[in-house]
Amino acid sequence: MLKVHRCVRPVGLKSLSANAVATSAFMPIARWLSTSQTVSAHARFAQWIDATTGKLNTSGLENKWKARWAEIKALEKQQMQANPSSSTELTAEDIERLFYVLVMFPYPSGVLHMGHVRVYTISDTISRFYKMRGKHVIHPMGWDAFGLPAENAAIERGIAPDAWTASNIDIMKEQLARILADFDWDRELATCDPSYYKWTQYIFTRLFEHGMVYRKEAVVNWDPIDQTVLANEQVDRNGRSWRSGAVVEQRKLNQWFAKITDYADDLLRDLESLDWPEHVKSMQTSWIGRSEGAEFAFALDPPTPHSEARSISVFTSRPDTLFGVSYLAIAADHPLVSSAHLPKDRAEEVLQYAQQVSATQAAGSDRTQSTRTGVFTGLYAKHPLDSSRLVPVYVAGYVLSGYGTGAVMGVPAHDVRDYEFSQANGLSVLPPVVEPKPASDIQSLEMPVFTGEGMLRRIPENGPYGGMSSAQAAMEIIKAAAERGVGKNAVNYRLRDWLLSRQRYWGAPVPIIHCPSCGAVPVPESDLPVQLPSGIEISGRGGSPLARASEWVNCKCPRCSGAAKRDTDTLDTFVDSSWYFLRYTDPHNTRQPFDALRASAAMPVDIYIGGVEHAILHLLYSRFISKFLWRTKSFGYQAVESLGTVSEAVKDAIRKRESGSAVNGEPFKRLLTQGMVHGLTYKDPSTGRFLKPDEVATDRDSGELRIKLTNELPAKSYEKMSKSKYNGVDPNETVDKFGADATRLHMLYLAPPQDTLEWDTQSIVGMQRWINRVGRLVDSACDTPPTQSIEMALDSRQQWAKEARETFRQTNIAIQRATEALTGTFAFNTAIAALIELSNCLGTVADRKHPTFAHGLMCLIKMLSPMAPSVGEELWEIVQKSGYPQMTASHCAAENGAEAASVFAERWPKVDETALKQQNVTIVVQVNGKVRFRLEDVEADQSQEALIQAASEHAQAKKWLFDLGSGQQRAIRKVIHVPNKIINIII
Repeated sequence: MLKVHRCVRPVGLKSLSANAVATSAFMPIARWLSTSQTVSAHARFAQWIDATTGKLNTSGLENKWKARWAEIKALEKQQMQANPSSSTELTAEDIERLFYVLVMFPYPSGVLHMGHVRVYTISDTISRFYKMRGKHVIHPMGWDAFGLPAENAAIERGIAPDAWTASNIDIMKEQLARILADFDWDRELATCDPSYYKWTQYIFTRLFEHGMVYRKEAVVNWDPIDQTVLANEQVDRNGRSWRSGAVVEQRKLNQWFAKITDYADDLLRDLESLDWPEHVKSMQTSWIGRSEGAEFAFALDPPTPHSEARSISVFTSRPDTLFGVSYLAIAADHPLVSSAHLPKDRAEEVLQYAQQVSATQAAGSDRTQSTRTGVFTGLYAKHPLDSSRLVPVYVAGYVLSGYGTGAVMGVPAHDVRDYEFSQANGLSVLPPVVEPKPASDIQSLEMPVFTGEGMLRRIPENGPYGGMSSAQAAMEIIKAAAERGVGKNAVNYRLRDWLLSRQRYWGAPVPIIHCPSCGAVPVPESDLPVQLPSGIEISGRGGSPLARASEWVNCKCPRCSGAAKRDTDTLDTFVDSSWYFLRYTDPHNTRQPFDALRASAAMPVDIYIGGVEHAILHLLYSRFISKFLWRTKSFGYQAVESLGTVSEAVKDAIRKRESGSAVNGEPFKRLLTQGMVHGLTYKDPSTGRFLKPDEVATDRDSGELRIKLTNELPAKSYEKMSKSKYNGVDPNETVDKFGADATRLHMLYLAPPQDTLEWDTQSIVGMQRWINRVGRLVDSACDTPPTQSIEMALDSRQQWAKEARETFRQTNIAIQRATEALTGTFAFNTAIAALIELSNCLGTVADRKHPTFAHGLMCLIKMLSPMAPSVGEELWEIVQKSGYPQMTASHCAAENGAEAASVFAERWPKVDETALKQQNVTIVVQVNGKVRFRLEDVEADQSQEALIQAASEHAQAKKWLFDLGSGQQRAIRKVIHVPNKIINIII
């Protein structure tokens, strides 16, 4: 049963459990903070600013608070160990307050780049914000640690992959601490840890038991020299192996696949419920690629001697164009592309072309040119509804075996790609069989291709279907083909089943044992994990490294105890990352992947943050595995229903959590995809060569940046950071120079998170200066603490001076803007702009003893803190020690009434809607369009009539609104009124 620890910590620090709820246990920590390592009554923010240079001692400030946070965490652990009875069962309230913030876990490369800094700053800010909103936030971190880079490092450096990975994890954890990222490290996991991949293997066996994985032959990239399988990224643009230089071949190996296509309709339908960016949902929709149409069988003529290759099956979404077929195109690895089926006089040329196409596809080359290349096979096929017509069969570079049936029908008159292919290969083209409605001259088009639906032309080729609409003809053609046994209705998906097998070492071994008698047998749960064997030489040559570990490979069949062999493939790393968000909910469970109640209480993830480059495969595979586990009742309301010890209130809370925008086991309720970080790049304008930073310098006379060697102006642009462009920025150097708080603020301020960010260190000094200004503002305010609390002062709001009313209004405007930015648009730049405006407003306040100033200042500090945590903590500690807590208890006290231990134990400010309305305004009075005078400090939202009356009573009214001779008010012909701003009186 899920336990909730009742030991409350300063919210915003490391969580020792998913929930930190009650407050009684918070007292010892609060008292410790009030007596230990506190600032003196006269300490100020100025102590951190160098009096000579004006620079903030960022390292000292950050180290102080990192040490303080670490001590608090240590106290929490002691407190929980000393008071284990503080754990109680999960309640419905706990579930309602849970908020799961998840950032895509990184590959432990050992180097934190600016893209990492951006995404972790975003997630950390959101996490801290929701903690201050009273949520029990889960904000975990782990490592996507399996994969090819570690294996390559093992080959190049002669170091074991696990040692290299562990070292990199330690380095990156230290780097994450430097940017003040606050993660639930007690939930940390690494996919290469046997305690994790045991359950990855378990999920594979569950898929196997439910018939959701199978084994079949599939094409791989084969290095004929090193005798090994290559990943696509190990094949260069010329189709050669990155290590041996050999031309890569396409070979077929038995591989494991997951039946993700069985979930295609669910994956497509449930996209609509998700609060995801539309372009991401569009990408997923396109990748799934559902098409309705028909499948036709074109019988080979003459037939081949092999019964399995008597016809070619093709799928088309345009059955109405069947009579316009000019050729059939098959993939390079189609079963017909073999010497057994091809005419002898064509076999050599066809097979040679097929090999070239396979190498090109292995290299991931641009397939634009391959849409035009092809070769005639020498085979012909009969038209399914007109046996007198023979259609030539080509191998074409644009056809992929993994899509549809691996064969398509070419209709040049109604498909641009087919037209280009026919022109490049000299095919005779049938006339258009479909014409627009109303009929038009097809030949008058720029290209003789009509791709839309319309009417079937009354021509001999169309037979009895001429004159029908495309929709009607499609139905009749499919019906006729079905009656003859050569066609049927069909739904096709671009989505293919998920290839799970990898022929590498550094991955989770496939938990299958191959027995001569029993076939493929899953490894029993009691024997999991199937651990990677140690001491294996990893050379990148000679096939799968695991296949060479004979002692590991040879085993007994768990079913019949006979001699058997382990599967020597490892699982795709996407399998590891397809369920890690569930493991985070219960990371130390040794009996199962996760407890059903724990996972159900936290899922779906409230907000998932990561790069848009993962918008297709990772998200799709995660959705599939999550839906499978939900459907098989591993988590979710249906799983909890069967738990007799769970209260109805808890079940209702879980049902409510599941019934929002993410349904049917969807793992991620809301998705925030951050853009890339681009760096300033210099190029030689003559050669286009990228320039190193030390190759350019600022000219002393002109102030322009010039190339040292030639004195030319370099070409400047912002491009994706890379070593080859010399435009990378080291986060460690940036934090050393500017501090973590300024770096975080600058990162959030430069651009909305969805946009590409152009990193510019020159403007970061603006954030440094603003931090110092806020610090000086707090220092000056501490000399004049407020005379009463804001709650007490609100009772006399009508007696406030104009300055106090405006200060309170500006504070609430800032609260509204910052809150909307952090809950809705995630436009952190807008939130920071609102705080800058609020600080500017507070800087002009004369009466700093008025509680509205204290209220504004403390709201500013609290709203700044999620984005700049160490500065926020320091400023909060300073105001605590200066008399503010005593006068404004509701803002400076923790929930239990104790002195607040941390700014993150505070509640995020709430908007006072009544304060947003301007009480008094200045109205500009125009007469005939020209400004004549102003109505100062008048009540806001007055009617047009009331303002005209007020204007007529103004001292200047006689001069502009009255006749000087008669003294009578002039007739008003028209009034233009802009509420609370202008009234223009036309006389």
